[in-house]
Amino acid sequence: MTTVASRFQGVIPPVCTPRTAEGAIDVPSLENLTRHLLDGGVTGLFVNGSSGEVTHQTNDERDTVLRTIAGVNAGQVPLLVGAVEQTTNRVVEEARRMVSLGADAIVATSQYYAISNAEETGRHIRTVAASVDVPVFVYDVPVRTHFKMPTDLLLELGREGVIAGVKDSSGDDVSFRQLLIGAKNIPNFDIFTGHEVVVDGALLGGAQGVVPGLGNVDPAAYRRMYDLSVAGDWAGVAAEQDPHRRCLQHRLHPQGRPRLR
Repeated sequence: MTTVASRFQGVIPPVCTPRTAEGAIDVPSLENLTRHLLDGGVTGLFVNGSSGEVTHQTNDERDTVLRTIAGVNAGQVPLLVGAVEQTTNRVVEEARRMVSLGADAIVATSQYYAISNAEETGRHIRTVAASVDVPVFVYDVPVRTHFKMPTDLLLELGREGVIAGVKDSSGDDVSFRQLLIGAKNIPNFDIFTGHEVVVDGALLGGAQGVVPGLGNVDPAAYRRMYDLSVAGDWAGVAAEQDPHRRCLQHRLHPQGRPRLR
């Protein structure tokens, strides 16, 4: 497994956002979930991402979520926080606000709704990174943005020191592998998979960490996978991974499509 001198490695679950029956942010439950994750040995927390339903939150709700998690965390692990908005100026504004509330790093997608190309996306990420004094990670999630981040662009931004790494939720195993290979000689450039059922393969390929949605349920198992991978026990990693593959299958139709809930 590739190792780099960075604090952003290991198991960084995307924290879910519980709500009350009336639809408000359920602060006590969010506090309990945060403690559960920390007790499970996570090495970071990804706040206000897709699993946290960030696009369904008002600004006040996003602030409440980050303040709540930061309060329980109290500096124990780094907080990577999503700044998810449609256009560059809105992302910059969101990123600065999240940093003021305790974000240790910003996670930004490409622009969405507006149609962009690779050149415009490069300018977008560079502008966001220049606007804050914390590391910026690219969140490659084309199922949400309808734009697949080009591998060449990600590597270029990494070599320039514009971004600190990538959270890959593309589901494109070929481009993920190409990204891992291309990034081997880029220092302090961390690549995470958001694909929770191929963590063993991602770590074997050289990923620095994982961002598993199922980590909200069983963070300790993902920490065991990571520790076993560091020790080079790949059979042990696979043995930990396989039950989580089966768990996810129970949430799918026979054709592999998620059930609507």
